[in-house]
Amino acid sequence: MSGELDALTVVNQLRDLAADPLNRRAIVQDNGCLPGLILFLDHPNPQVVYSALLAVRYLAECRANREKMKGELGMMLSLQNVMQKSTSPGETKLLASEIYEILQAAGNEEAEQAEAAATSCRRKAHFFLGATNKRAKTVVLHIDGLDDSTRRSLCEEALLKIRGVISFTFQMAVKRCVVRIRSDLKAEALGTAINSTKVMKAQQVVKGEDGGELILPFQEGSEVVVEENTNIPDYLPEEESPSQEPDKAVTRVGSITDGAGWLSTAANFLTRSFYW
Repeated sequence: MSGELDALTVVNQLRDLAADPLNRRAIVQDNGCLPGLILFLDHPNPQVVYSALLAVRYLAECRANREKMKGELGMMLSLQNVMQKSTSPGETKLLASEIYEILQAAGNEEAEQAEAAATSCRRKAHFFLGATNKRAKTVVLHIDGLDDSTRRSLCEEALLKIRGVISFTFQMAVKRCVVRIRSDLKAEALGTAINSTKVMKAQQVVKGEDGGELILPFQEGSEVVVEENTNIPDYLPEEESPSQEPDKAVTRVGSITDGAGWLSTAANFLTRSFYW
């Protein structure tokens, strides 16, 4: 059991480091971390697999990483296996499919140029790439009361319970959360879940006709029944982040300098734990 807990600890740390754009190149260039994430994609614990997919998804947001990731031994095959495995939860399959499509397009100059143009329009908001996926959509929430790590944890717990949430990332400095969800899930479900905490209130951020941002409250009485997600286990409590900058994104656990030493430790773990 301890080996599994170690795997969860390592993959969650890698996921958190990958969430910081400053760390993504170093993780992919490291000799042990990317192969280790690929191994995690075949782990028997679905939570480890999902957390590994989130880490790979973050790494794929860096366009300079994609060719290497695509060519890494076992990457594309492992993603296909997750997509085709009958026991994989729906959200896990959808996330794997999205990553596969992004990496599959790597090296396609026309696709890269089109994506670069689309990305430049939404860079300030740090939207997830791959918006052409018709099975998923991105919702940006402004959350009143998202003031500290305790509130952030409450928000995480609320979102993780919703069936149809694929991934999310926080922008603590501006009290926002960018959520990737299935196309058939209503944004109101996110608002209902967050409002149920009683200490936070969510509003949706949309783009106006003039290109500016509008913050729209969810209509009174628009609360919907939230279908709880039972396929993916709850995340284990994570160790307190060493970061002393609460205004940074939720998954930031240190600078690239801090992360470099940890990457070495993670690589050693992966070498020792080639088989689980």
